[in-house]
Amino acid sequence: MRAAARLDPNYVAALGQIGNASWVRRSAYAVFVLPSVSISTSLTKASEPFFNLGTGGLADQIVDARINVSYNLIRGGAKFFELQRARAAMESAEASEVQARFNTALLTEADFNNVIAERELVRVASERVRRAGEQLAVARARVVSGAAVRTDSLQLLLELTRASVDLLRQQASLRVAQVQLGRRVGVPGPADAVPVDTLPAPELPVSEDSAVAEALAQGPEYRIALAEERAANAAAKAAYGVYLPQVDLFASWQAFDEGFFPDATSRTAWGFQISLPIWNNGQREIALSRAKADRDVARAVRRDVELAVRRDAIEAYQAYVTARASAELARQAVIVARENLDVQETRYRAGATTILDLVTAQVSLSEAEAGLVQARFSTRLALAGLEAILGRRL
Repeated sequence: MRAAARLDPNYVAALGQIGNASWVRRSAYAVFVLPSVSISTSLTKASEPFFNLGTGGLADQIVDARINVSYNLIRGGAKFFELQRARAAMESAEASEVQARFNTALLTEADFNNVIAERELVRVASERVRRAGEQLAVARARVVSGAAVRTDSLQLLLELTRASVDLLRQQASLRVAQVQLGRRVGVPGPADAVPVDTLPAPELPVSEDSAVAEALAQGPEYRIALAEERAANAAAKAAYGVYLPQVDLFASWQAFDEGFFPDATSRTAWGFQISLPIWNNGQREIALSRAKADRDVARAVRRDVELAVRRDAIEAYQAYVTARASAELARQAVIVARENLDVQETRYRAGATTILDLVTAQVSLSEAEAGLVQARFSTRLALAGLEAILGRRL
């Protein structure tokens, strides 16, 4: 899982968004206590001497250095709303990281379990080939002894051919699944999966209602939508700040001379500035309208996501319950199919049944075993899907 997460572009991007949101939050806190500081210097050279403020005489070049400090004292409450938006953006980034991590886990578990399932299907196909070969030998012996007609051996030869083709296909599918797992974990080639236990899947530790409530409380998808709604609401409130006066404090130091590191003359200035935009061709109104529209859209998205999360949580919960029950039924089907094949083999050796009934029993057993493999795979995949919605392991 860790190797797959390091290689997943979506998870790497989610980690980057956390870093970006963290700096935005630091900046939102910093504007309350720290001023803006800038340092600059310039050199002016002329073809003819001119008056130098630093030396009080004529010179063909002037060097000056400046240090400017400014502090935004009042912004109509916008600093507080920007801080709220930065906090919401951080919450959204953290929830996105959880979502990306569990999506990566879901894809990795799907590839991992697919390798296990394909290996089991190869085993099922191999058993089908083995049974067909053994029955073909029995049928040929019965044909030679006159207890059966030649079509019996031909039917089993056809079954052996079909089983061999199916085995080749399953082996190819296993190879592709191993290469895909290798790609997922960063291995330049096929990667194998360690078989997991085949015990029956346990019941979920939470009820359906609890799963829905948990998905709405800490599920990453809903947390992202809720955080984005809060961020949009804070941005809409901050947009009203341009209708209020802004107060800035400033201070500057400037030095002049004929060379660098000027010290001939220096000046210091400080003061404050109050500004209130009266009319800027409707730009404030446009910005406010857009902020309100974004807020309304975010609210609608959050409401829709809330309903979608309810539906997805119920779907994932029922998918696991159904897959778990299907796996149990598939196990029973394998037992029945195996007993049926034993009976048909005994009856065929005794001449009490036809070769078609025997072949049908063999195919039924192979299909039942393949169905059990698929049911186990579906159960593990359904559990991973529910965990991705809840944002935690079960």
